[in-house]
Amino acid sequence: MRNHIDRLDFMRISEKTWETKFGASFPGERVVYRGKDLFEDLQTSTWMELLLLGVTGREFSKNQIKLFDALWTLSVSYPDPRLWNNRVAALAGTARSTAALASSAASAVSEAQIYGGGAIIKAFDFITKTKKDLDEGKDLDEIIKSELKTERTIRGYGRPIVNSDERIKPIMKLAEKLGFSDGTHLKLAFEIEKVLSSGRWKMKMNVAALAAALSADQGLTVREYYHWCANSFLAGILPCFIDAIEHPEGAFFPLRCERISYEGVNSRSW
Repeated sequence: MRNHIDRLDFMRISEKTWETKFGASFPGERVVYRGKDLFEDLQTSTWMELLLLGVTGREFSKNQIKLFDALWTLSVSYPDPRLWNNRVAALAGTARSTAALASSAASAVSEAQIYGGGAIIKAFDFITKTKKDLDEGKDLDEIIKSELKTERTIRGYGRPIVNSDERIKPIMKLAEKLGFSDGTHLKLAFEIEKVLSSGRWKMKMNVAALAAALSADQGLTVREYYHWCANSFLAGILPCFIDAIEHPEGAFFPLRCERISYEGVNSRSW
């Protein structure tokens, strides 16, 4: 009952005001962003720095920002319209929709559970929970077997088309250069790969596990990681929309009716 009353009181207060620690705009004067003056304190910040400050409330070093930039640039910025989310953007372009609608729709379907945002978050969750379990004395082999038994897979390992990931090498090369190749979650990610690749599963790590481990080593929580990843595909989405706009309308993978092998009911009159 108390919680219900408190909620009603809060709702009444919220009819007239909204308390926030994130910021506010004062037209003609200033903008406050996470307690900092946007025009004074953050005027030299990059967009990635501002995004991470907004998501986490914390500031990161220049090398950390370079790492986060690279995780987006090298892992999910593929301008290939055959990819599931990019295809949505290309379809929007061929239908002559707008860039905002195309990117919004494509970003929404980027949360696919098998190979999109859902898999990315599950990879992060598995890496961080496994680290805690190991700290409590549990056995890695048993953790992996238990996960495979209940989930039938481990997000961040294995790939449907090829059993290797071209993104691992360049990201690791940069991580070593920036001084982030010795993190505990990163080492664990490779230990998990050893178990999975040497066992009967023959699964190698993909970029979802690598990005999760590197981000966890920088102190991100699973919720912060999810919010940070929300727009990560955008640099690959928009080029596919623009490409379709520059082609004739309706020309993106059109399919003639006579190419469809239909075995349903016959035509009916209405």
